Amino acid sequence: MHNLKHTTLATAVLLGLTLCGTSNRGLSAAELPGARPVIDAAEYPSLQAAIDAVPAEGGIVQIPAGKFEISEPLRITGEDIHLSGAGSATHIHNTNTDGEPALALVPDGEYDRTATGGNRKMRWRIQISDMRITGNEKSGHGIQALWVNEIFIHGVTVSENGGDGILLDYCYEDPRVCDSLITYNKKVGLNLLGCHDIVVSATHFEENNDALHCIDGYNLCMTGNNLDDHLRHGVVIENTYGSVVSGNMIEECNGAAVILDRDCYGDTISANVIAHNGQGVLLKDAHGCAVSANTFTILKERALYIGPDSGRITVTGNNFSNSYLGDGKVRRAANDFAAGGLVLEGTSDVVVSGNVFSGLTEPAVQHIGDASRRIVFANNVLTDVTSQHDQLEDSVQGQNIAPEAGDSK
Repeated sequence: MHNLKHTTLATAVLLGLTLCGTSNRGLSAAELPGARPVIDAAEYPSLQAAIDAVPAEGGIVQIPAGKFEISEPLRITGEDIHLSGAGSATHIHNTNTDGEPALALVPDGEYDRTATGGNRKMRWRIQISDMRITGNEKSGHGIQALWVNEIFIHGVTVSENGGDGILLDYCYEDPRVCDSLITYNKKVGLNLLGCHDIVVSATHFEENNDALHCIDGYNLCMTGNNLDDHLRHGVVIENTYGSVVSGNMIEECNGAAVILDRDCYGDTISANVIAHNGQGVLLKDAHGCAVSANTFTILKERALYIGPDSGRITVTGNNFSNSYLGDGKVRRAANDFAAGGLVLEGTSDVVVSGNVFSGLTEPAVQHIGDASRRIVFANNVLTDVTSQHDQLEDSVQGQNIAPEAGDSK
């Protein structure tokens, strides 16, 4: 009994000391050296007031769940800022009808958008995450950013805006757009102007006018995205080099799935599924590019086009097909049976090797316009197709396998 009393007393004293120590730490109000408080937008009269409360050194603005209607842009003029929501439950809706964006990440004061080099008011590291941004037919872009290096947009839904979903205008260093949903915008879903070392990954694009533009840039890495139902084109790349479009699903664009134009070089289009679009990959002005390991299925016309301003192209390991299922069966009905092949127009220095062309309603290889030269067409399989590859001038036709129609099982 005596020992029990002493044990109980010792335990109580120890517990008291522990609680006292805990209480003292809580009352000290000490904080981590260098830490800045989170700005809770719910404690401010407006979202703009919360953004304006970010100190010059940067910080985070946390926007709660709710629908927030704005009639003029939310302006972020600083840097090292993170604007974060609570997922799609944080909904910023732009009611502006004068073409103004919802979020404007632009420099403060007067500026010349066309400025170059050191005359640009470059800012660094702005992050937008976990929210929904919508507009209307007369509003502007969902997110408009000018001269922001290392911009990072992720977990964002950008829909129904009158301009582009996201416009990154000379956001030169390392822009990243990941894990987002970009839909139903009247212009371009994601418009990249003058950017480089770009990552666009794991993002859904649906029913914008065009899904993505990459203009006057380089080193685009576009991988693992899903593009569907665009009113015009999927991916438009111009005056851009050293880039890769790989591992994407591009389906049912009324225009072309991918276009390379205006002095593109050193780009790769690889391992994509390009299905049921108006046209497939159009190389209008591209050199030194590879088109490899793609599946081109039921393209209405021109699954792959190489034009007179393009050359030095490698085409290998692709499959050009209809909806054949085996045993003489096809999935698509007679009114949805079109399947295009490769079209060459006045191009030169092209290798076409190791591809399968099967069940196409257009010739596997078709040449139009000026004669194409120095074309190597070898080691391909042609099944249930017609082809004009043997009519190419100044070219090489190696050994290709062409079984009789109906022989394929």
